[in-house]
Amino acid sequence: MNNCILALDQGTTSSRAIIYDHNGIPVSSAQKEFAQIYPEPGWVEHDPAEIWETQLSVAREAIAGGHLKETEIEAVGITNQRETTVVWNRTTGKPVYNAIVWQDRRTADFCDRLKGEGYSEMIREKTGLIIDAYFSATKIRWILNNIKGARDLAEKGDLAFGTIDSWLVWNLTEGKSHITDVTNASRTMLFNINTMSWDKELLELFDIPANILPEVKSSSEVYCSSSSRFLSVPVRVAGIAGDQQAALFGQMCTEPGMIKNTYGTGCFLVMNIGDKPVRSVGNLLTTVAWQLGGETKYALEGSIFIAGAVVQWLRDGLGLISGSAEIERLASQVTDSGGVTFVPAFTGLGAPYWNQHARGTVVGITRGTTAAHIARAALESIAFQAADVVESMKSDSGLERLELRVDGGAAVNDLLMQFQADILQADVVRPRSTETTALGAAYLAGLAVGYWKDIDQIRSQWQADRRFTPEIGKDESSHLKSGWKRAVNSALAWADNK
Repeated sequence: MNNCILALDQGTTSSRAIIYDHNGIPVSSAQKEFAQIYPEPGWVEHDPAEIWETQLSVAREAIAGGHLKETEIEAVGITNQRETTVVWNRTTGKPVYNAIVWQDRRTADFCDRLKGEGYSEMIREKTGLIIDAYFSATKIRWILNNIKGARDLAEKGDLAFGTIDSWLVWNLTEGKSHITDVTNASRTMLFNINTMSWDKELLELFDIPANILPEVKSSSEVYCSSSSRFLSVPVRVAGIAGDQQAALFGQMCTEPGMIKNTYGTGCFLVMNIGDKPVRSVGNLLTTVAWQLGGETKYALEGSIFIAGAVVQWLRDGLGLISGSAEIERLASQVTDSGGVTFVPAFTGLGAPYWNQHARGTVVGITRGTTAAHIARAALESIAFQAADVVESMKSDSGLERLELRVDGGAAVNDLLMQFQADILQADVVRPRSTETTALGAAYLAGLAVGYWKDIDQIRSQWQADRRFTPEIGKDESSHLKSGWKRAVNSALAWADNK
């Protein structure tokens, strides 16, 4: 089969396109970064037009780089940064405001008010989510209430809301399709994961008109065909999943209890829990894993806001390194962190703490602390945060896996992966392809159009690259985790003592 699947992977800091063949092997790819906008402390925005332009550009570049004809693209799959919120005018197609990014904290005080008014249980029961500025609902409300004329336009039916997948499909079809999939919908704090529909009570709570919402589809079906604005020939858009769910599928974590961790800007652990949602008592999120062939699968998720972003901060904020790839070499200059512990709560702490007001904290600094110690502590902080989430997953689900499947940019860092295995006291398995987010989107699209026969055929393509096994004992691991907990408590105390 000569035809290929095109995956559009729209991330927090860059837009990518990867073309896959029938063996799940990348044929070609392209990537472009785009601007991060910080209007005020704690605010993070993107220009939706730039997101579309970069995504369109890399798609065409990948096709050209693979020496492919446009007619050889069998289907398009989309995966995207989740929760990031775009509201645009249905007539002009222009956003009424910048996209408010998932990292943005401007609605934290409103979230605290909702908690104080006793809405936590109701929202948790319906959505599986914890009240937090992370999710889309409060971002939509902010735009409607703060952008001149936006609420009036929304009430008239002239505005459309979407997460980034919806925004891309709208542009791919020149406004003919306003859709999302169940995975992205489940991250808005407006979608009932029990009824699998937009929830009227939640819409009323957040004062959001239902007419701005996209139609919710499954994660794998032929939704529409692209217009000539994208490619010169129509291409079927056939798979959509939020980035973490796409990575779970790309890692072939198709059985209950299987866990993957994606090390990106943030760090996201997701456990397949099967066909029934599980109520978390460990401050994790219950979310939709995917909907495929009429069956819905659920997952537990622990969201860590700052992972790879801590390395970017060492590069851009402190100037300790000139490129992200240098972090492993610098950290390897020392055998441990020298007693330094780094809690990278730049935008608050996610699971399992969920403290929106915590901020970055470094403890244990002495006159002997060097840049290498800081770099190592920064890397270790990523693994510590992941271990916290895994502990909660085991407790909530009653399921325990003996391995963690890893992917994302930082998964290529051997030092980090070995430390992760040490702290977890479990095997960490890195696949041959660490770009499993895009691969998952490709698989979902390919299944919808018959490019791949079934999941069993896809599962046979997954291959491990390296397995990291623990090199320290349980006592030493427990000692290191105890030091981490002390540092987290310091960050929480600072946040609470306002």
